[in-house]
Amino acid sequence: MRRHTLKRLSLCAAIGALAITAFAAAPSRAAEDAVIIPPPAVDAQASNGIQTAVIAGGCFWGVQGVFQHTAGVVNAVSGYAGGSKTTADYNMVSTGATGHAESVEIKYDPKKISYGKILQIFFSVAHDPTQLNRQGPDSGTQYRSAIFTANDEQKKVADAYIAQLNAAKVYRKPIVTKVGPLDAFYPAEAYHQDYLTLHPTQPYIAYNDIPKVEALKKIFAENYIEKPTLVSNAKVTN
Repeated sequence: MRRHTLKRLSLCAAIGALAITAFAAAPSRAAEDAVIIPPPAVDAQASNGIQTAVIAGGCFWGVQGVFQHTAGVVNAVSGYAGGSKTTADYNMVSTGATGHAESVEIKYDPKKISYGKILQIFFSVAHDPTQLNRQGPDSGTQYRSAIFTANDEQKKVADAYIAQLNAAKVYRKPIVTKVGPLDAFYPAEAYHQDYLTLHPTQPYIAYNDIPKVEALKKIFAENYIEKPTLVSNAKVTN
């Protein structure tokens, strides 16, 4: 079952009242699904200048929303990674045949947040890393869990952290997140950017993604910021 795309918002509206009622009855559903996990034993060294992390964990709306509320993140952009430039298009990616995953490019200040902390939030509240080629109601390889590494240090941290969490058995099932090199990241269409903030009452967002931000606020209070860092307002220098 694919998530409600923009082409299907009329269907979404038709079931909107039911979805919002369900959300109101269980507003902490995703927060309950979030897992409190230990920080990484191996982390990247702090460095000067803005750094980049690219991750994929289901629908990019929710992942982007979580990191837009994370202190130290100067920009979080929804987009595509894992495929070619010619197929970095929402309609094509949605077929599941392009190799792309819906991804988020995170620009962050390593003096304020580490790469390891970003992965801790990613594994804890942003998605479920034990689901293979799906997240919640969304299925297909475009919704896979993945970390696209920019350098050897990121790969070392990601591999070590996955091994650490699996050894600690913090999840009931093994982590299926794939770690591989980032070839390129392609920003998604403008209507996908800042989607959680712009459409907080859209049923998919209200039921699946707002609770992720609530879980961030609860579990990572020291890393949470109330005002999101939006793509429309971001000023990033490398």
